[in-house]
Amino acid sequence: MQVVLDAVAWAIALSLAALARYDLALIDVSWRGLLVIVPVAGVVQLVVGLAAGLYRGRWRFGSFEEVAALAWATGLTAVVLTVLDVAVPAHPVPVSATLAGGFVALVFMSATRYVWRLALERRRRPLTAVGRTLVFGAGEGGVQVVTAMLRDPESPLLPVGLLDDDPRKRNLRLLGVPVLGGRQQLAVAAAAKDADTLLIAVPTAGHELITEISDLAFAAGLHVMVLPPVGELFGSRAGVDDIRSLTEEDLLGRHAVETDMDAIAGYLSGRRVLVTGAGGSIGSELCRQIWRFAPSELVMLDRNENALHAVQLSLEGRALLESRNIVLADIRDRASVDAVFAAHRPEVVFHAAALKHLTLLERHPAEAVKTNVQGTLNVLQSAAANKVERFVNISTDKAADPISVLGYTKRIAERLTADVASQVDGTFLSVRFGNVLGSDGSVLFTFRAQIAAGGPVTVTDPDVTRYFMTVSEAVQLVIHAAAIGGDGEVLVLDMGEPVRIADLARRMIAQAARPIKISFTGLRPGEKRHEHLLGRGEPDLRPIHPMISHVTAPALLVERTEELDRDMVSDDLLAALRSLAAEGIDTSMNGGRGAMDTLQT
Repeated sequence: MQVVLDAVAWAIALSLAALARYDLALIDVSWRGLLVIVPVAGVVQLVVGLAAGLYRGRWRFGSFEEVAALAWATGLTAVVLTVLDVAVPAHPVPVSATLAGGFVALVFMSATRYVWRLALERRRRPLTAVGRTLVFGAGEGGVQVVTAMLRDPESPLLPVGLLDDDPRKRNLRLLGVPVLGGRQQLAVAAAAKDADTLLIAVPTAGHELITEISDLAFAAGLHVMVLPPVGELFGSRAGVDDIRSLTEEDLLGRHAVETDMDAIAGYLSGRRVLVTGAGGSIGSELCRQIWRFAPSELVMLDRNENALHAVQLSLEGRALLESRNIVLADIRDRASVDAVFAAHRPEVVFHAAALKHLTLLERHPAEAVKTNVQGTLNVLQSAAANKVERFVNISTDKAADPISVLGYTKRIAERLTADVASQVDGTFLSVRFGNVLGSDGSVLFTFRAQIAAGGPVTVTDPDVTRYFMTVSEAVQLVIHAAAIGGDGEVLVLDMGEPVRIADLARRMIAQAARPIKISFTGLRPGEKRHEHLLGRGEPDLRPIHPMISHVTAPALLVERTEELDRDMVSDDLLAALRSLAAEGIDTSMNGGRGAMDTLQT
């Protein structure tokens, strides 16, 4: 079809060029010469076009690449025709006709392709789309996603307008879809176009931008969807399948983490690595990220067999649980821990196993001691005995000026890590961070379940705030911190600005299909209104990485843990925990925010 249309284009172009040469005097045109030169033009165009790949499906029809090849083939054909015309004494047509005809033929051939492609694209437009969609972002992401929606007959979304804050794009139209203004015109544009959906097509958008745009969209009654971050697109073009509904991670978790993982994770490649608590949220993500650095052995330890099944499935695409590197063990059992270290002799250890539910541990402090203190000590001592080169204890912001059983036990674990660090040749350190979005037991799971059940959504206090980070970003920084931390240090990850939990609840409710109430229940024992990543007397020093603070944990002699008699009554055990956690805090310094400040608040 293309060959025939191009031959017809040459016939028309050469005829018009000859007519133009003789001022449209039909009698002066050599029609016999045209009958000779037109078939020659068609044959030469075919030969040159095949050589250039023009008629062999090398390029997408009507693409810039095809038009470039078309121009090259047509130009060369015009040159060949001119040479032949000059070489023949009778001159079938004037020389100027072959040169001008080449230009006119190129215009006709390009126009044919444009009309053909336009017709194909109109046939591909979605006919059954149910979502009339405004697209925020007329940049590259917006161009790609609008193009994808309009060229997919099965697309559930039909773009009806674009929004962009750049004033230079106010008159822009993408495939006929106009830019209707900036974010402030969102409500007006939604009403004018009868839109029911807003797509945020800015893959590099931070959570501040997403939060502001989504709040405007919710107020206008729009359902919000997003393109995933650049990292999730893996360099591919944005398409309809990439579009997804807005999540809480989008609202809160897109921190700009600048971490060159390949440069700092050399201590993992080719090494034997052990992860305790490998089936948990942090542990499983640690395994996934460590896996891509090709350790010689990745030992995954957990006491939950279902969690081990899930993490192996996510890594290997199968989960037969037959590998010796899948270890079912409890860190409370010192003999089992020693056996694992003796069998695998790990060089790097990430200790993520812990009990972490604050309210539950307030009622069962002895269980917290068994896992978070004694279990950590078991792993520390086995690591020291087996000459582990690098040990990373995963801690929590609850350990900064602790007032809960969880905080006390994690603070003691930091101090025990510092004590062992002073006695061994390897590097033993702790990494402290706040809440991880979507982790097991996260407030997000609670809110989702309450919204699905019709409410109410329960929040402890109208002013309570927490730090949040996505699990992927938190683990990136953990791996980085492990590379740059010193013996006995506690490395504190920058979690961005704290988030008001009530605001998070309202945004999640705004996406629900029906109105849902918020019920405030009051702070529970051991809870703070505001968490702090740094404790009293801990200065915010960041000598190496702008998102990692280095603080020193006062060592706690291992022998002191004997003071934690698990047969004590709860009040006595709490007093002992509080005493061991508080030792070594310099209350004369103001580098951090203290527990007394929190209690007074």
